[in-house]
Amino acid sequence: MSDNWIVGNLQSAFNTWNDKLAEIWTLLTTTPQDFRGGGVWTAITSINNALAGVGYGLLVLFFAMGVFQSAASFRDLQRPEFALRHLVRFIAAKVAVGSAMEVMTTIFSICGGIVQSTMGNVGGMAGAGVTMPQEIINAIEDVGFLAFIPLWLVSLLGSLFITVMSFILILTVYGRFFRLYFYTALAPLPLASFGGEGTSFAGKAFLKSYIGVCMEGAVIALACLVFSAFMSGGGPAADTSLSAVTMSWQYIGETIFNMLVLVGLVKGAERIVREMFGL
Repeated sequence: MSDNWIVGNLQSAFNTWNDKLAEIWTLLTTTPQDFRGGGVWTAITSINNALAGVGYGLLVLFFAMGVFQSAASFRDLQRPEFALRHLVRFIAAKVAVGSAMEVMTTIFSICGGIVQSTMGNVGGMAGAGVTMPQEIINAIEDVGFLAFIPLWLVSLLGSLFITVMSFILILTVYGRFFRLYFYTALAPLPLASFGGEGTSFAGKAFLKSYIGVCMEGAVIALACLVFSAFMSGGGPAADTSLSAVTMSWQYIGETIFNMLVLVGLVKGAERIVREMFGL
């Protein structure tokens, strides 16, 4: 870290950005069971087990609603094929409610394999890190008093934007992680809707939404790949022919634009998944 206040301020903002990228990488490779030592997962498991009883009650209700809604007359209730069809649906829904945790972890494991395959091609976040070129550091350290004030304003605004984008980025990824917990904790309730033919749409919508949240990890990993290639292939370069203020402003502006590309891709991961897979 440089002793110059302006350089140190920018380097601190870049370090915050790089740290958040590394944290994102860790979150994408961490399972919900292992997050924070498994303490959160233990609480989610307890909630899931507690709601299983409520799910069974809803299952009976939805089953009864489905039977009477699909029966045109009392004779339909006496038909063996009618009773068998609804019995099979009831048993399948009961298994889904009782094994809600296993259903959710299996879906996550399948989608997690896709995320891991995507991340295997990314290779890491080394190419996505941002550092200040030595030319800009030297130019800033050599500026006089008159150029110090506008340069200070440029660095202050730039570091503020970079820090804010860093936290927006990590909060988005954390939001996806906690949505996985919410879906898993409440799973017995929407899965109980499969007990009735007329209510099964709620269970289907729930599973589609959960798959979408799981697949967001693959889109985020691809976004990191795009940003890494963007930075390594056409990263901002310092134009030493300009003044220190103009050169710094140009470099910070181009860097912020590149960062906005990644933030936009990560923020739009949910929409991209829904459009791509029709979820």
